[in-house]
Amino acid sequence: QVQLVESGGGLVQVGDSLRLSCAGSGRDFSTYIMGWFRQVPGKEREFVGGISWDGGNTAYADSVKGRFTISRDNAKNTVYLQMNILKPEDTAVYYCAARQGQGTWLPTSKINYAYWGQGTQVTVSS
Repeated sequence: QVQLVESGGGLVQVGDSLRLSCAGSGRDFSTYIMGWFRQVPGKEREFVGGISWDGGNTAYADSVKGRFTISRDNAKNTVYLQMNILKPEDTAVYYCAARQGQGTWLPTSKINYAYWGQGTQVTVSS
């Protein structure tokens, strides 16, 4: 089991950058696939990106591809979401999620993730 805590959200301007962190507690963090999702009121939680247990494989939603980068530091039990060239439509609560797995498959559906953080608000102002 892993517990996740996101941090790094805030209010930024269009075109700015922001880095979110997700710290995991518990053992064997390196055995988890990690994902980032986001949600706005009244809409479904949507996949932003994911990273394999060893960081060797990543996947992104088309809406963020080329602007967002996921990385992880297993020694620090932390996964990051670097967000560049932020747009107003990136405004949402961002969640990190985890599921155990050491293959190359990166699930994009929220139903495939067992563990979730509490979320951090990102607001992009125009």
